[in-house]
Amino acid sequence: MNNNSHQRPADQYSAGYKRFVLVMLTLVYAFNFIDRQILVILQEPIKADMDLSDAQLGLLSGFTFAVIYVSAGIPIAYLADRSNRRNIIAVALTVWSGMTAVSGLVQNYGQLLLARVGVGLGEAGGSPPAHSMISDYYPPEQRGTALSFYSSGIYIGILLGYAFGGLLAEAFGWRAAFMVVGLPGILLAVVLLLTVREPPRGRWDAASREDHKPSFRETLALLRQRPAFWFIAMGCALTSYVSYGNGNFLPSLLIRNHGMSVADVGLVLSLVAGLSGAIGTFLGGYLGDRLGVNDKRWYVYVPIMGGIAAFIPYFYVILSENTTGVLVVLAGVSIVNSLYLGPSIAISHALVPPRMRAVTSAILFFVLNMIGLGLGPFLTGLASDLLAPVAGDQNLRYAMVITGSVGFIAILMFLIASRHLLADLEKTAQRERDNA
Repeated sequence: MNNNSHQRPADQYSAGYKRFVLVMLTLVYAFNFIDRQILVILQEPIKADMDLSDAQLGLLSGFTFAVIYVSAGIPIAYLADRSNRRNIIAVALTVWSGMTAVSGLVQNYGQLLLARVGVGLGEAGGSPPAHSMISDYYPPEQRGTALSFYSSGIYIGILLGYAFGGLLAEAFGWRAAFMVVGLPGILLAVVLLLTVREPPRGRWDAASREDHKPSFRETLALLRQRPAFWFIAMGCALTSYVSYGNGNFLPSLLIRNHGMSVADVGLVLSLVAGLSGAIGTFLGGYLGDRLGVNDKRWYVYVPIMGGIAAFIPYFYVILSENTTGVLVVLAGVSIVNSLYLGPSIAISHALVPPRMRAVTSAILFFVLNMIGLGLGPFLTGLASDLLAPVAGDQNLRYAMVITGSVGFIAILMFLIASRHLLADLEKTAQRERDNA
């Protein structure tokens, strides 16, 4: 498919300003994951303080958060396809940052659960509007790289959340850690409003000549005719099932089975998982854009290669008693296991017209987070609890092995998507030609 078949407008934004906007949106996304993942590094002291089970921890960091996050994400994205996306992101950032700070004031499990619901509600307004803005700042052949740079905010947030969360928890307690990391996000929301401009919608696309604003039902109807999208969504969901299911319990594994302290785990994982994940996420989009110039299936082949490269080494990370070896292999696994997200978002946007992109991202993230974030930590924690009577202090380790096995199914989903992708892209190209 030739994305350059129509006359393009002159770019009204300088390269420097576009990079600034991309960095700002990535920083917002990093705050999203600082506030989301700080609970993961703090869950062992919280568990001890509130006498919680692994299943309760999984509900707290996974299912409860995910239900609110994905339920609110689609209506907020629908609004973002019709109104100012920058303002939606600023409001969302204020809400999730404020509720993170409130998490430090709770007195029991129920209150903490409600505070995390508030964080999930705020964070639902972050990614889909940002994805849509980036696709309007950058032309199609640069979107994979730009969206992957943005998606690296996940791991920047994990890096900072792990590092500062662990140190703050050791020095001042877990309550203070929530408050210290939550409040700066409110200031960032003000900076975003003052410095970032809302771009013209669909300015790189022939379909932008349409004034029609599609309903959610129309977007869903179009996506039903794009089987590649649904297999990509399932590939992302099952990859994130492994990432969230095991990643949310990785600090607990290192503390329980490797004898590390909370601060040490936070510092080590911030460098190993955070930095490596950021590299892998950016690399995934970069490879998709470079390799996909002549064959768009590379946007799916890159996640397949990452999944295959990560599969066997991941079990070494879970089962080895060699702490140094675990951390070294984890760094490599984190790179290749993070290749999938940027290319998947970019090619999903290529499958739909501009005014459907925020909702398409929200649907992608609905599937990804409901299965990955919603079920991953909860089922891993539940399996750990169920295995405790027979596996003793190895229960969490064996539960993580079960979760890691799901990665094979994720590879199959991306492989099936590759068989449908070119035909689905041609359907969208024909639609653009008909509306030109």
